[in-house]
Amino acid sequence: MKKSSKFKWLGSAGLAAMAALVVACGSSSPALTPQEKIKHVFVITLENKDYNDTFVSSTQNPYLQKTLPTMGALLTQYYGTGHASLTNYVAMLSGQPVTPETAADCTTFSDFVQTGASADGLPVGHGCVYPASVKTLADQLKTAGFTWRGYMEDMGNDPTRENATCGHPVIGTVDQTNHQLAPSAAVPKGDQYAARHNPFVYFHSIIDSPDCKTNVVALDKLENDLAKIDTTPNFVFITPNVCNDGHDGDGTGAAGKGCIDGQPGGLKSADEFLKLWVPKIMASEAYKKDGLLIINFDEGGAVGSQTVTVDSSGKQHINVTYNSSEACCGQQAGPNVTYPLTLTFPVSATMQYDLNFPAPGGGRTGAVLLSPFIKPGTVSNVGYNHYSLLKSIEQIFNIKEYLGYANQAGLASFGDDVYSK
Repeated sequence: MKKSSKFKWLGSAGLAAMAALVVACGSSSPALTPQEKIKHVFVITLENKDYNDTFVSSTQNPYLQKTLPTMGALLTQYYGTGHASLTNYVAMLSGQPVTPETAADCTTFSDFVQTGASADGLPVGHGCVYPASVKTLADQLKTAGFTWRGYMEDMGNDPTRENATCGHPVIGTVDQTNHQLAPSAAVPKGDQYAARHNPFVYFHSIIDSPDCKTNVVALDKLENDLAKIDTTPNFVFITPNVCNDGHDGDGTGAAGKGCIDGQPGGLKSADEFLKLWVPKIMASEAYKKDGLLIINFDEGGAVGSQTVTVDSSGKQHINVTYNSSEACCGQQAGPNVTYPLTLTFPVSATMQYDLNFPAPGGGRTGAVLLSPFIKPGTVSNVGYNHYSLLKSIEQIFNIKEYLGYANQAGLASFGDDVYSK
């Protein structure tokens, strides 16, 4: 028997109007902003290049310099937060400022010894691997029900140096990953993994958890994870090896030196890495649905000068002065160092590094952001740094507590200058 409708008297036009009214009245929530729509964030961090080199004068990286900014947003005033590398990775993941040891890349993988707390709640002390009480973005994401993974190129290539998952030195030992290995019969692919470029392993809240072995993995796991949205983590942090991130070599200069495996390094190898992985990320279901890809640098072109002297005892001193210490966003030095900062680190009985840091800040590096929610060709001149990055990611995942200096009053996070549609 045919069903009758008690609303038959309304007619088709009346029914349509009534439906529209019901939808309008029932929709009490405002439309989501572009930032609120993002559910997958990918970060690729490169190494040691100034904005004017990367995005203005270099001829080695046309893909990053010219192609990618036309596909998304160029942040012209993005800054690193310190020298050397490790301080910047720690800042991105936890908001923690520099310690004397992280300023020197923690050549010895030592515990952070906390002696107190600053007025704004930051741990006071020295060392490298923070106690479990110091939380990270990874901890926040897990608590909020989101997934995360770090992908480290070359990690585990030489299992005598580091594991293939959660690869780091033993606490209290010298970090052997500060030295690159060329391909050999024993290590066919060579090993250019550097623990100092892997922020996850500097926090006991991560390395003491089973999550470290399952979530901090080699880069070759990424492609399979990208195959389905269900296997793509909400937060992906990608560290190329020290050739492909631009840290080592560039194939130019008087010595003509490249990387230990014979590749050119510098911006040329970084550009090739991006040409391989950016299309794979952008083709993934997760990126196309609700993704954001951030390509940044840890710090500006760090070393201004390097000289070698020999003292009266015959010890060799490698004197390194860092430049590119410009900062933005009212950045503070933190409670554990004062500037200008000079650090002395012995390498052996006959050699030591003397490192000179003129000021806090890691220099102007620039960054590129790609997303379905960013208008191609966007240019932002708003000041950002690594603490801004952390705060922006916390906001994307609706995390209300900002870690460390991501909680600094007045710190900008990515806004309408970036998200355009």
